[in-house]
Amino acid sequence: MKIYTKKSVQRLPISLKKAWEFLSSPGNLKTITPDYMGFNIISGADRPMYPGQIIQYIVTPVAGIKTKWVTEITHVRDKEYFVDEQRFGPYALWHHKHFLKEIPGGVEMEDIVDYKLPFGILGQMVHPILVALKLKEIFDYRQKKLVELFGEFEEPKTKNSTLNQDIIA
Repeated sequence: MKIYTKKSVQRLPISLKKAWEFLSSPGNLKTITPDYMGFNIISGADRPMYPGQIIQYIVTPVAGIKTKWVTEITHVRDKEYFVDEQRFGPYALWHHKHFLKEIPGGVEMEDIVDYKLPFGILGQMVHPILVALKLKEIFDYRQKKLVELFGEFEEPKTKNSTLNQDIIA
């Protein structure tokens, strides 16, 4: 049984409060999902996120094939993290942890997805040529979309780096 892990880290120049409000609102998932995925929330996104929340979607991940995906929000710690787990859908396992932390100049978001493909060895064979590439594409799109919405993060200058720049200039 092969379990894969996808990690992604992004920094944004917004407050922890603003990041949490956006990312913990299930309705905003459509905004940060590529249009070609045909992502449509059927039910469960009408309230702020809470443990036990069931959200149903329709997605079109590959070759125009529509798939129903049901996730449960299993854990929520306000302005720190939340976890969604697939209950029904295209994966044999999908466990997605979203972490947020305040950093100088903004917020750092870390996603860790542990997933398993169905179909045994066949699923493992298509992983590098289809699934891994598709997940990378989706996360790359999300990062670009979040920059579009909230701006590019710039490392804050420290006193030493400012002093060094002044000396060099």
